[in-house]
Amino acid sequence: MTHTHESQPSKFLVENIALLPKGRALDIAMGRGRNAIYLAEMGFEVEGIDISPDAVKEALELARQAGVTIRAQVADLEKNHRIEKEAYEVIVCFNYLQRSLIPQIKDGVKEGGVVVYETFIVDQARLFGKPSNPDYLLKHNELLDMFRNFRCLRYREGVIADYKAIASIVAQKV
Repeated sequence: MTHTHESQPSKFLVENIALLPKGRALDIAMGRGRNAIYLAEMGFEVEGIDISPDAVKEALELARQAGVTIRAQVADLEKNHRIEKEAYEVIVCFNYLQRSLIPQIKDGVKEGGVVVYETFIVDQARLFGKPSNPDYLLKHNELLDMFRNFRCLRYREGVIADYKAIASIVAQKV
C-alpha cells in the first residue's frame, strides 16, 4: 500500500517519537487515524476520537490492514465528550483547535506524560487562505502560552514546507 500524504503520520510526531513515554496514547480529532496507527505500530496502546463516523470506521479498517489494534470512538468534543483525567502517557492533536479542550488535555496526561500538539497559526489565512476562521487559528506564541506550566521539549512556529503556517509543541507534564 502506498502512503499518500493523508495516510502518512505527521513528520513532527515521527521526528519526536523518542520523547514520548510508552503506554496509553490518545489521538484527538484523529481523522482517518494516520497518527493513531503510527503510534500503535510504535507500541503504544492507542485510543482515537473523531466526530466523523466515516473517518473512525476508515481508521479502524486501516489499522486492521496495518496489522495493529486501535480503539476508536465517534464523539463531539465540543459537546459531550470528556477526556479521562490522568489517564494517558501521551495525548496528540494535529490540525484541530478547540481552545476549551486545552485544560482537559492537560488534565488527561499523567505526570511525566507528554502532549504533542500541532495546528495552524494566524499566518495560514493570510498566506494560504484556508483555514481562515480565527477560532481555528493560533495566535503567535499562543500554543507556547497554553502549555507554559508544562516543560517544553520541542517548539516551532512559522511557515513549514512552503504550504502551511503552523505551531508545534512537545510538552511534558511535570
